[in-house]
Amino acid sequence: MSIAAWLFFLPACFAINLAPGPNNLLSINVAARHGFVKAFVGGSGRLLAFTLMLALAATGLAVVLHASEWVFLAIKLAGAAYLIWLAIQLWRSDAPAIDSSHAQPASLARIARQEFFVAAGNPKAILVFTAFLPQFVDLARPIVPQFAVLGASFLVLECVAIALYSWAGMYLGKWLGRADIRRWFNRCCGGFLAAIGVSFLLVRRA
Repeated sequence: MSIAAWLFFLPACFAINLAPGPNNLLSINVAARHGFVKAFVGGSGRLLAFTLMLALAATGLAVVLHASEWVFLAIKLAGAAYLIWLAIQLWRSDAPAIDSSHAQPASLARIARQEFFVAAGNPKAILVFTAFLPQFVDLARPIVPQFAVLGASFLVLECVAIALYSWAGMYLGKWLGRADIRRWFNRCCGGFLAAIGVSFLLVRRA
């Protein structure tokens, strides 16, 4: 991979990182309710999922996902079901005002786990690593080192996206003291997650 190809990859990749997908929406919601730190650190769950996908792509095992209609369909259905389940939880979440002095702190492990499963079940993320990244790989050179550079760049840019969406969500938290606004916000997030989950069913293999 040439320097020119890498420099072309960076802005294209960052556009993908910044796209308002399910994980970024989740970061906004978590930050609004629990603060920047928990949303940002919880984003490590998605980074782990993406790292595993990158490892599969780099070792060639992603060919199985790319070639098998049944495996891809299973991941797509699981991802859609999980997002719709999250959407239902948000839609039914708290309406009464929360007494912050007695509120239970959100578990970082739970947030990271949600981020992981949302990312792992996203067929569009799978396509990024099986169809987008390989376009920047020079087959005449060793593939694994190139995937390492592309993958590390993707993860760094993803961290920036997590920080930006968490920062945005943190400021939304100021408006969520009122129960009616909090209910509206959770239902909007839930509705968007459900819509994204349904859209997963329309994703086709490249």
